[in-house]
Amino acid sequence: MALFLISCNAQQLTPTFYSPTCPSVTNIIRQVLVNASATDPRIGASLIRLHFHDCFGCDASVLLDNSATILSEKQALPNNNSLRGFEVIDLMKSRVEASCPGVVSCADILTIASEESVALAGGPSWAVPLGRLDSLTANRSLANSALPPPFFTVPQLKAAFAAVGLNTTVDLVALSGAHTFGRAQCGGFVDRLYNFSGSGNPDPTLNATYLNTLRQLCPRNGNASVLANLDRATPNAFDSRYFSNLQTREGLLQSDQELFSTAGEDTVAIVNRFSANQTAFFQSFVASMIRMGNIAPPPGSRGEIRRNCRVVNAASTLITTTATDGSAESGLGYETTPLASSI
Repeated sequence: MALFLISCNAQQLTPTFYSPTCPSVTNIIRQVLVNASATDPRIGASLIRLHFHDCFGCDASVLLDNSATILSEKQALPNNNSLRGFEVIDLMKSRVEASCPGVVSCADILTIASEESVALAGGPSWAVPLGRLDSLTANRSLANSALPPPFFTVPQLKAAFAAVGLNTTVDLVALSGAHTFGRAQCGGFVDRLYNFSGSGNPDPTLNATYLNTLRQLCPRNGNASVLANLDRATPNAFDSRYFSNLQTREGLLQSDQELFSTAGEDTVAIVNRFSANQTAFFQSFVASMIRMGNIAPPPGSRGEIRRNCRVVNAASTLITTTATDGSAESGLGYETTPLASSI
């Protein structure tokens, strides 16, 4: 397995990466997803969110459990009791390993699962660039500081996207459009209903009828884990309805509604375009997903093909990484720089 402990930036991503070694990988992942969706209609949205929280770097670090040497990102504030779908990724990995042992990375499995989740929900499909490696460690502190929370303003969202090389216009709006399906917990938006920005009043951008509906679902001091549909009309479908909701001031999360309700921002025109033209949204979403998935781990990073997505392989404890100053540095994992993740 030591053969897999190689520099991540040496990998060139291509949709045909597994054609000679595991040609059935996408079909295996799709079948697991179809079976899981039959009993859990949320799973597709959960998996794409898991992918977003794993990227920028897309190295499966978010899948690692706590260990003697790893502080898992699963307990980071944006992820704890929020991210889900780990067991489905485990099953995908198990099935892929049974067919193609030691070949397909967990990072690529999660990336393929995200594309298949969108397609299965009625959204676009695309050829996923593949060839990622799995990280040798996690970075909880980075996850705590870099993942944009649901109360971010447009300037804050733009700063987070720009920090990793994504553009602050189409990438921001198109990737936010993944909130066209799935759910969010009351705790992520309840302040908008009663005490927006400490004002003691609701968010003035909220549609009054929608506000009353949400207050019935999420009463003051109620259960913060109650779920609300991100799209009240088509909660399990990947479509452009998310953008129409923003136009009628029915965006569930503040960070979503801000894209349309912030006067003077260039995101407003993009919301209008995607609402009127679903094909334009789908095309931009695919391009932005590929661009996000192509963001590489920091230079000098090492990786492997994990046998189990939750733990690094035993040989990982023996690797030597190259520090940013060119010196040798023993230990696990990546050199880290401030990164942000998608919502």
